[in-house]
Amino acid sequence: MELRLEKETALIEAILYLEGDPVEESALARISGLSKDVVEKSLENLGERYAREDSGVELSRIGGGIMISPKREYWENLKERYGRKNDSRLSKAALETLSIVAYSQPITRAEIEAIRGVSADNMIRLLLDRTLIREVGKKDIPGKPVQFGTTREFLKFFRLESIADLPKLNESELDRFELNGEE
Repeated sequence: MELRLEKETALIEAILYLEGDPVEESALARISGLSKDVVEKSLENLGERYAREDSGVELSRIGGGIMISPKREYWENLKERYGRKNDSRLSKAALETLSIVAYSQPITRAEIEAIRGVSADNMIRLLLDRTLIREVGKKDIPGKPVQFGTTREFLKFFRLESIADLPKLNESELDRFELNGEE
């Protein structure tokens, strides 16, 4: 007889709904008081339930955590109204700077500016304020400039499980993210 775990699955669903942000499986086990095996089976049950056509949501794996989110096919219609409430859209310059950080991280301000060809101060400040990038260390060169990388918020914003899920670049696109004369 296979365990159906209906109440346990409902508990995990309620936790994911209330948390709103991605939650790691170990945290789900701790919050619910359930074993890791029961949490995994409950997530499997939810995944099967949400895969049906009469469900408008799905389980998304983002940055090592799991969350309930609208199915991608519906999100395109809904993101205008329900996307990040307090954030206006990112400008072309902000998206360009963010893509340079995402594909070239860790990267310094000077390296970003060398790739963009213009000052990046305002864009870096904006992306830091929105927590899409963060300081990840200092480069081991004279002056020890700060290096930037993307955040979990970046993964959530773009609905990525990890940075490895970024779209792959072709040869000409890759060249745009490299510094001239440097590796």
